[in-house]
Amino acid sequence: MSTPPRPRLKSLPSTSSNPRAAAHAAPGSAMGEPKGGAEGVLSVLLPAPKQGDGRYPVAWLHISAPRGAMPTATSKCLCGRDRSAVGKARVLALIEDHTTHRDACPLRTTQEGRAAA
Repeated sequence: MSTPPRPRLKSLPSTSSNPRAAAHAAPGSAMGEPKGGAEGVLSVLLPAPKQGDGRYPVAWLHISAPRGAMPTATSKCLCGRDRSAVGKARVLALIEDHTTHRDACPLRTTQEGRAAA
């Protein structure tokens, strides 16, 4: 029993003794170009931007009360108010103060509302 001959797996190109210049490659697409959509039409590729309702945050109250540790709180506002408290009694007082400031903040109340009140 003899084994059959193996087929050739590679074919080597024949070499020429005639030197010549290499051919220039065709210009490819630039990096970052969109693929699959019409050229210049971004709505095909990107979702429509979400429209807000005109509201934005003005004041923040951050409370941290891990189990078995001292509670802390921070109250910040775009009007420049920045207060913090440590301990249960002071954190509760800061929460009340933040609620009061939210109603009296100059960024949240308009001049017309003040004149009417």
